Order: sequence, then C-alpha cells, then structure tokens
Amino acid sequence: MSTSGKDIKDEIHYMTPYGHAVLSKELHDLMHNERPKIVEIVSWAAGNGDRSENGDYIYNKKRLREIDRRVRYLSKKLEHSKIVDPRQQQGVERVFFGATVNYEREDGREVQVKLVGIDEADFRLGKINWLSPVGKALLKAQEGDVVKVRMDTGTEHIEVISVEYIVEEFEV
Repeated sequence: MSTSGKDIKDEIHYMTPYGHAVLSKELHDLMHNERPKIVEIVSWAAGNGDRSENGDYIYNKKRLREIDRRVRYLSKKLEHSKIVDPRQQQGVERVFFGATVNYEREDGREVQVKLVGIDEADFRLGKINWLSPVGKALLKAQEGDVVKVRMDTGTEHIEVISVEYIVEEFEV
C-alpha cells in the first residue's frame, strides 16, 4: 500500500525519461545479473547439508528475498508509469512536472530545482519530488510569481525567477 491508501498499481507514476531509464536498467540488472548469481549460490549452499547453520545459505536466501521484493516494486512502478518528456513541454511558461525552476528565497539565496518523480529525487543534484512542499508550491507558477511554501518550520515566500524544460542527456 502507498501512503495515500491506494495500491501502487492503482496510481500513475510520473517519471522523466532519465528516471524511467535508470529504473529499467536496475530491473534488468537485477533480473539478468544479480538474481541468477544469488540463485546459483543458494543452490550450491543448499546442497551442503544442514541449512540451519549454513551462513552462505541463510545470507543469500535473505538477499534473494530482497532482490525479489525490489523486482516486484520496480515492475509495478514501471508498468504504471507515465513518462513526461521535456521535449514535449517546450514553450510552456508555467511550472509542471519536469520543469527546472530557478527561484529566490526570502533570505536572497537563489536555488535551482528540477521537479521529478519520487524515485528520481536527489536534493544534492537539485532534483526534488514534485509532490514535496516546494514542488507543490511551485506547480502552475510562472516567472515573477511569488508562492508560499508551507514547511514544518513555518511558511516562506519564494519568487520564481525562471522556468525551463531542459532535456537531460543520459546514458544508462
């Protein structure tokens, strides 16, 4: 179940082309590289007799369950994803999923963020979840707008300086 009470398969998961490619590559690597290796180790360890004290068997069986859980998650996520390509959003002046936004905080600092899906968010790279407090506040704003961001520490007003839809080049 997700935090909204809906099952992951009932939700649409917005992703950038880059985010989709990264998750697809991870799924492929798990299925075609990692999982077969672990299955081989578990089979070998199971053939060594008593499994209750067999460290190789216990550890790798646990690792296999973790891989299978991640495979199920990624499969469902990718199956119910919608790719939002910035190339199709050229000329859009408002902030929507996939936008790169420059804004100014109340203290005068300028910040650049890209609104991405939950699995792509990485604050160190300036990628924030589009459903985060800042992401929600920026949605539908345009250059020059001042929006209010509600956070645990209170509210802050931020001014949108620019909105762009940058195509992210990637190799995965």
